[in-house]
Amino acid sequence: MKHAEFHRSHHIGWLRAAVLGANDGLVSTSSLIIGIATAHAAHSTILLTGVAGLVSGTMAMAAGEYVSVSSQSDTENADLARERLELETEQDHELLELTNIYIERGLTPELASQVALQLTAHDALSAHARDELGITEALNARPIQAALASAATFAIGAVLPLLVVLLAPITLTVPYVAIMSLLFLAGLGAIAAKVGGARMLLGMTRVAFWGALAMAATAGVGSLFGVVA
Repeated sequence: MKHAEFHRSHHIGWLRAAVLGANDGLVSTSSLIIGIATAHAAHSTILLTGVAGLVSGTMAMAAGEYVSVSSQSDTENADLARERLELETEQDHELLELTNIYIERGLTPELASQVALQLTAHDALSAHARDELGITEALNARPIQAALASAATFAIGAVLPLLVVLLAPITLTVPYVAIMSLLFLAGLGAIAAKVGGARMLLGMTRVAFWGALAMAATAGVGSLFGVVA
């Protein structure tokens, strides 16, 4: 019978990438807009800068996630290949290794030996991957999934402050973008915490804090180096 119990950790791969993408999209685009706006750029320049940030950021997130998760996947595959070879050439050693792992986890030597024998007979590579290497199907690296999740959510996050720029009064671009972006970030933190099973207030606070810090930094740079258009 297949185990069908729901566990949040089964979604950690795409969830991490999605939260990272949405957070980066919101923070980087809103910060970029605020930095340009406080430098007294024209409204069209602000919009163009925001769109450029959305496009470049989306591609960068996709590429970055794909490369980094591919590196993880390559490492996992290399470890599995080595383990497969050892299972073919050093069967007794690998069986003893698995037995000792179960003894260290609290089983008696006799029971550990029985468990190791049965799991080896059933699927030796999966047993060693899970219990020796810590590689499981639910948590293994999926580069394409991570890249798509990050890119899509970055674009969604980046679109939100751009919509605010389009709808807000031109003279109030900075406060509107700052306030709405912080609200969006708080909402993102709450959703991520809810999906991940964490405290929503904590999720809202930590995301909004770092977003506010980033926007304040770029606003300071824009004010320092800005010129009247």
